[in-house]
Amino acid sequence: MAANAHQIGSIAAEQRAALQAFLADNGPVAVLTGAGISTASGIPDYRDNQGEWKRSPPIQHRAFMTSHAARQRYWARALIGFRILAEARPNAAHRALAELERQGRVSGIITQNVDGLHQRAGSRRVVDLHGRADQVVCMGCGARQMRHALHEELSSRNPVWCSEAIEGQAAPDGDADLEADFSSFEVPACGRCGDGIWKPDVVFFGDNVPSTVSAAAHQLLEDSAALLVVGSSLMVYSGFRFVRACRAAGRLVACINLGRTRADDLLALKVEGAAEEVLVALLADTS
Repeated sequence: MAANAHQIGSIAAEQRAALQAFLADNGPVAVLTGAGISTASGIPDYRDNQGEWKRSPPIQHRAFMTSHAARQRYWARALIGFRILAEARPNAAHRALAELERQGRVSGIITQNVDGLHQRAGSRRVVDLHGRADQVVCMGCGARQMRHALHEELSSRNPVWCSEAIEGQAAPDGDADLEADFSSFEVPACGRCGDGIWKPDVVFFGDNVPSTVSAAAHQLLEDSAALLVVGSSLMVYSGFRFVRACRAAGRLVACINLGRTRADDLLALKVEGAAEEVLVALLADTS
């Protein structure tokens, strides 16, 4: 069971000392991040403090690949929701991890997020476990392009969907909560092969993390003495498995998160707090 669990407003001295000791005694640590690290950048998270969905679950890979109607719905909503990801900037938590990596206290980051904010903050060794939302790939021929280019084409074909009058609550993956008649929405096929399906270069629910990505994540764990989880409930197995792998290898796991996680009984240390608040305090103590 976690040795320390705290409800924090300002970071108490014993909490700061516990985190500082974890890094000092177990460094360098690998870091696994989830949606909770990006909420201070304006990107909403998926789950509440009990690990339950706050919104409808994301689209399933099979539905996207087999249903033209599902793709119409996804891309129409993405014209609204992806603006949040495109305009987001790294927050203090991203910058703190980049600095801790520069100091040699963090070996690298495995992120479940698709927003690219760790790289923009200056982190060098980042494993994008679920891909990058700013790129799209043709599922037929493998052609790639930046997502903003596809969105420009979608906007030109569907100008009515670009109206500011159409609003929807954005989601962490660039989707949006919007229900409408999407049957007239035009979704272009790949221009290179003629009929390929454009898909965000991310791992949708029901799909598998590529083996090369999984191998890179496990290598990062092998190169690290312990694991620090930041802003993740670990309800998705693709992230939870790394906690299990660390514990099986005899490595300690600490966590900074608001609310319950799937791994609470596997943690050596848990601090309940906002990622940016806790990491800024941690950085101040290690500088």
